[in-house]
Amino acid sequence: MNPGSVASIKDLIVRVQFDSDVPNIGEIVVADNGHDTKLLVDHVDPGGMAVCLNLQSDRRILKGMRIKHSGKGIEIPVGAVTIGRILDATGAPLDGKPAISGQNVTYKDIFKLPPRSTEFKIAKPEILETGIKVIDFFTPFVKGRKIGIVGGAGVGKTVLTMELINNIAKSKSGLSFFAGIGERIREGHELWDTLRENGLLENTCMFFGQMNENPVQRSLIGVSAVASAEYFRDEQGKDILFFADNMYRYVQARNELATILDQIPNEGGYGSTIFSDVKTLQDRLSSNANGSITSVQTIYVPADDLSDPAVQMIQHELDSIIVLSRNVAEQGIRPAVDLHKTTSSLLTPDIVGDRHYVLSVQVLALLQKYESLKNIIAIIGENELSPADRADYAKAKKLIVNFTQNMNVMTKHNGTAGDFFTREQTLQSIEEIIA
Repeated sequence: MNPGSVASIKDLIVRVQFDSDVPNIGEIVVADNGHDTKLLVDHVDPGGMAVCLNLQSDRRILKGMRIKHSGKGIEIPVGAVTIGRILDATGAPLDGKPAISGQNVTYKDIFKLPPRSTEFKIAKPEILETGIKVIDFFTPFVKGRKIGIVGGAGVGKTVLTMELINNIAKSKSGLSFFAGIGERIREGHELWDTLRENGLLENTCMFFGQMNENPVQRSLIGVSAVASAEYFRDEQGKDILFFADNMYRYVQARNELATILDQIPNEGGYGSTIFSDVKTLQDRLSSNANGSITSVQTIYVPADDLSDPAVQMIQHELDSIIVLSRNVAEQGIRPAVDLHKTTSSLLTPDIVGDRHYVLSVQVLALLQKYESLKNIIAIIGENELSPADRADYAKAKKLIVNFTQNMNVMTKHNGTAGDFFTREQTLQSIEEIIA
């Protein structure tokens, strides 16, 4: 096939002129610079001008340089050889071990969607116990569904995710995935240490595109992780536990790319295609007749603004939403869950049973009454309340304390042993307080 030549370079954007044999969108083209620098075709302008993204921020590209076709997209290794490894968006290792290669290695194009399944498993919802009271009670963790952990910076999203990995992954036979999207490198190292110390690495695949990477890598890492999870689900019939930290960083990375591509933002200030990109990614985190993908996604809230359009868009894709509050965290409550804003469409009698559902209604009523009584108490004092109101206020305070617990993954930092509560223990503790 006839090569092209570099027409212009602007940061990570390389425009390549092809007079014939124009490459497809999503294809990898290679710079003939002695280093085989890979460029990803983002789109093609009229006249055969391919607008490409510099995957590795390689600056060894010059105007007029020859660009060759590869005939392939971004293909990553998939299957058993990736378990226990840490990979980047292109499938290259980040753990210091040799690259995954060989004749028996299977590769998958990360943009190739699996065939749409018309057959689904119809079975009774299976609740997975997390050992965390506030989650098991307010946002039941159901196999094959999506749960989101929403909050601003520093309120405990990553710690809660690590605790879920520690509690769920080690008690189930399903395969675990972790996609680190644009988060701190330190958190990635801490997670790796936690998994290694608890013997969970041999049942976990990890994909990292952390905060130090360019926006191309950060926008692709989630797609690569999902593509690998799809392979295990569809080809090996695995049940997948998929953890993504942080889904909003995916939005930020796509937004950065939209800016350097000179795309006009929409009314909310985000790239014009960002909502469809999020929707496409979320749709791939689904279950079918072959297996299931149960996902836990953290969502950073810029400036603690839950009304941010991108945050709202992601939340619409989730079955359960755990909201972490800075006000709650300042009270020393851990996990810092805002019990009034936390919601779940799975908290129904059909899924959790009548006992659990009735308790949840009673608890929410007490918590709402507690909020209204707080303002009254601030003016006239608790002693002026009626005996019934005082009793309900005291119950609500006990419930709030009951939902706090120590995290196992924080034991090495604070020296306090972590707690694990079965769902039955959680329900019993609440019944004792209400009674």
